[in-house]
Amino acid sequence: MASSEKSGSDRGVSEVARALKDLANVGPATLGDLKELGITTVAELARQEPFELYERLCELTKTRHDPCVIDVFMATIAEARGGKPMAWWRFTPERKRLIALRQSQRRPV
Repeated sequence: MASSEKSGSDRGVSEVARALKDLANVGPATLGDLKELGITTVAELARQEPFELYERLCELTKTRHDPCVIDVFMATIAEARGGKPMAWWRFTPERKRLIALRQSQRRPV
């Protein structure tokens, strides 16, 4: 079989059907976090918002997780939505910018 051909078991499998564990930034810890959040498919992940996932995770586990978890969620959600795989730390500046923006919008009157 030519290297460009797919085996019978791979034929017809769409990108959306891949497993969460196949995403670039999903290791055992993130897989556990997603399971805790009730997310079991890439399609479900694609419909999520990273800050909301982080807040829910902290509430469910009664633990304040490292903010880098938001970066991982940003990276995995972007990939689940069809973006190219990127290292989670590439999302850190955007997370920090969004947090600063959120904090500036919460100023008391």
